[in-house]
Amino acid sequence: MSLAAEVLEACKARGWMLATAESCTGGMVSAALTDIAGSSAVVERGFVTYTNAAKREMLGVRAQTLDAHGAVSEEVAREMAYGARAHAPVQLAVAITGIAGPGGSEFKPEGRVCFGLACEGRETLTETVEFGAAGRENVRKAARDHALKLLLSAALS
Repeated sequence: MSLAAEVLEACKARGWMLATAESCTGGMVSAALTDIAGSSAVVERGFVTYTNAAKREMLGVRAQTLDAHGAVSEEVAREMAYGARAHAPVQLAVAITGIAGPGGSEFKPEGRVCFGLACEGRETLTETVEFGAAGRENVRKAARDHALKLLLSAALS
């Protein structure tokens, strides 16, 4: 069974709906989930918020947070995940923002991806994963898979 199918099964067993808030993955998590027949029982909606304006307008990410920390930060990932839950009738939301490449800087290198996970009744969690300069496609796939693992872990706990 695929990781996405496991997420759907675990959420369905709990009666949970989920949402995604994606930047650098551009909807890859939503696509992985909705590639599976019957996913509408779990996937409520996905937000692709590639620009800072989209993050503010669609998810309520504060301009002050973006100005202080930049789009690729745990603070923004937290607000994205929280915003996805606030703007959708779901129990679980995952957020992804990062630098897939090419490019980056010494302060925010290529392959750095920040994740947020908002789950009903729990504190919103964040983490940063350094996937390294593995190339845009590989970083995006790794970020998608990591987000699916976060969703699965939350649904099983």
